[in-house]
Amino acid sequence: MMSLWVRKSGDFMINHFKSKMGSLGSIRFCSRKSPVPVPFPASFAQNVRLPEAHFHFCSRRFESGKPETISDEVDTNQVLDLPEGKVKFISEMRFISESTKERVPCYRVLDDNGKLIMSSNYAEVSQEVAVKMYTDMVMLQTMDTIFYEAQRQGRISFYLTTVGEEAINIASAAALTFDDIVLPQYREPGVLIWRGFTVQEFANQCFSNKADYGKGRQMPIHYGSNKHNYFTVSSTIATQLPQAVGVAYSLKMDRKDACVVTYIGDGGTSEGDFHAALNFAAVTEAPVIFICRNNGWAISTPTSDQFRSDGVVVKGQAYGIRSIRVDGNDALAMYSAVHTAREMAISEQRPILIEAITYRVGHHSTSDDSTKYRPVNEIESWKVERDPVNRFRKWIERNGWWSGEAEIEARNSARKQLLHAIQEAEKVEKPPVADMFTDVYDCPPSNLVEQEKRLRETIKRHSQDYPSDVPV
Repeated sequence: MMSLWVRKSGDFMINHFKSKMGSLGSIRFCSRKSPVPVPFPASFAQNVRLPEAHFHFCSRRFESGKPETISDEVDTNQVLDLPEGKVKFISEMRFISESTKERVPCYRVLDDNGKLIMSSNYAEVSQEVAVKMYTDMVMLQTMDTIFYEAQRQGRISFYLTTVGEEAINIASAAALTFDDIVLPQYREPGVLIWRGFTVQEFANQCFSNKADYGKGRQMPIHYGSNKHNYFTVSSTIATQLPQAVGVAYSLKMDRKDACVVTYIGDGGTSEGDFHAALNFAAVTEAPVIFICRNNGWAISTPTSDQFRSDGVVVKGQAYGIRSIRVDGNDALAMYSAVHTAREMAISEQRPILIEAITYRVGHHSTSDDSTKYRPVNEIESWKVERDPVNRFRKWIERNGWWSGEAEIEARNSARKQLLHAIQEAEKVEKPPVADMFTDVYDCPPSNLVEQEKRLRETIKRHSQDYPSDVPV
């Protein structure tokens, strides 16, 4: 039997974090070249055409016969040349551990009370940017409350909140430029808020009226805007990830000074598209930032049932992607990590993975009751003690950039804008039935023409079953 072993050289290793990572207040990305031993099967030698001198054979006899002479020493200079680099042979059988004793630490800048942690290194934020970050988080929080209530009143069909994840939304958006392209999952409307998407545009989409850019053909919260470089939300999980890598590769080919940012939840990492995207990005060295919102739950599935690895951050390292774990409820830490990741992605032309640790305080959507599968006191604990909006407010207050009067004004203004937007959205008529069959083909094929004809006939025969405000 023959054993081949390969060890990759690099600057970082999981079990070296104590010496390499420093304090938790430092931004450290896991190197994509980690010293991880990788086993190869004996059949590998038969498939690689290399001189026999490149292989070290270790044979054992279990049957009677003349024993072979086995060398007591291993030539440490003997290596195997592979496309990705040279690997050394060893005589010791060594399996890679499935886990490490010490988990990858989580970078943060502000503690739970919004106080700056001593010796933290972070990207500086101006007063203007910090105040906009906070007011946008207030707007996002208020929008979730009002639109959720509108769904419960039957005024819209569906809604999904970002409660508890406002910092990931707004802080990541603030660290980007408007030329950076965003491929969201469905819990990132804060990126659009930051980029100037109006509350009226949000309301138009949720109410599926004629002013909706999707012409009423998408579920509520499936926003999209060419103007804001924000791809339209797709319900299917993780399909946006390989697409994001393709977009990033096109930016690279065109030598654009921009990157792509795409988002995913912890549950999405179980999809094949996640793994294909990471490998695709690593191999092509595409300037794309993967932001995983590890919020503890994929609908009713906890992360403990989702994976056995040390969260998501180590998956990036496995694929050769520089990675970092960040406190997703710390807006300053998220801003700093994304700001730094963007610089690396563009200047070094490489992908980056950010695992943002947070908690989904709200239900998964209006179709879910999360109290059926998780304790209410757990939800309340995160909502009260680790609220990212309150934490950031305390920090800007300590800097003298915010006050109680400004708080009241911001929340009242947000509520008035949203209520007015809803009233206006309800007044606008629905898109005509014909819009269901447009925008795909320049000349509609016969099957679509036939479908439209049958739909109109059905509406005419059963008009009482169809909304009267939809133009036929």
